Amino acid sequence: MFDRRIKVEIVDVPIVRERYDDELSHQDVGAHAWFAGVTRRTTQGKITSLLHYEAHREMALKQMEEIADEALERFSLAAVVLVHRLGAVPIGEASVLVGCSSSHRPEVFTALPWIMDRLKRDVPIWKKEYDDQGAGDWIHPQNLA
Repeated sequence: MFDRRIKVEIVDVPIVRERYDDELSHQDVGAHAWFAGVTRRTTQGKITSLLHYEAHREMALKQMEEIADEALERFSLAAVVLVHRLGAVPIGEASVLVGCSSSHRPEVFTALPWIMDRLKRDVPIWKKEYDDQGAGDWIHPQNLA
């Protein structure tokens, strides 16, 4: 019905969702869904000042592409956008953006959490969380509640 598309990026600048809107568009698509992971001020009772991300870029991009490709097939999606930011990400700014489109809404609603879970579990991107005192701790996804 439509050509399937993938847009995967690792960026060092703020993520602007609107920049990716056209990546999901197609005349036969009836559902677009987005998820943005944004730095919040408090985590498990601690004040956060910022998050800092590092990655093995080449490997991370390859794995992100594999996740996007698998999501296209598994959920009958038309398009997947998967963007992750590296470096310092202040409070209120996005560190990750996931978008997908399909003919109908159930597919995109099911695909978003699956993509995020795979990204956090499998992609070599590491997060260091800095508190309001300037102390930093590396955070592993399995350490989060």
